[in-house]
Amino acid sequence: MLKVKNVTKKYGKVLAVDEMSFDVEEGQVAVLLGPNGAGKSTIIKCIAGLLQHSGEITVGGHINKGIEAKKIIGYVPETANLFDALTVEEHIHFIAKAYRLKDYEEYANELMERFDLADKRDKLGKELSKGMQQKVSICCGVIIGPKVVLFDEPMVGLDPKAIKELKKLFVELKDRGCAVLISTHIIDTIKEVWDKILIMNKGKIVSTFLRDEVKNEDEIEERFFAVTGGAQA
Repeated sequence: MLKVKNVTKKYGKVLAVDEMSFDVEEGQVAVLLGPNGAGKSTIIKCIAGLLQHSGEITVGGHINKGIEAKKIIGYVPETANLFDALTVEEHIHFIAKAYRLKDYEEYANELMERFDLADKRDKLGKELSKGMQQKVSICCGVIIGPKVVLFDEPMVGLDPKAIKELKKLFVELKDRGCAVLISTHIIDTIKEVWDKILIMNKGKIVSTFLRDEVKNEDEIEERFFAVTGGAQA
């Protein structure tokens, strides 16, 4: 569903992503795991169509920057970027209308209930805490029913209940056949939800493995430190 082939991104002379290639299949939860500065957010933004890059990225067989691909990509950025003058509910309606969704209201209400936003539906974006803004961003990213969804450090600032609900949401998206890509530098946050791990370091994928290729969760940490030279995660 998502294919990244030989993607390179430079910021001036800094090589942030170096000839990266990987894929995420339908119904698969893949995790980009790496230390800060590894290039995780950069490749996520490239896939979302927010950065110029060399190489090729396709979503459902469509070039990622085309309209057909954008219709099926959901994106939850590392830092929520809400409109100051829109309420919680208006943010979700805005995204739904932009994607010309129909009969989405029930799912919108369900998401707001799950992430404790129902009683804050009339609060403006500028009135929300960072954690609440992140919850709204998550709702906006999945309301469209994406076939590919990108989560960039999605658990930063979330309370324990919201983290639990988000992990459930990862599994639900997977069960619907969605290709889920999560970036994180915290190993513990992705336990029990992943199918494939892509370890990144210095702009490259230095190790890839599937769940059935590891004996237990502790082995993830061992593999991580082995290929990143002890970088913290």
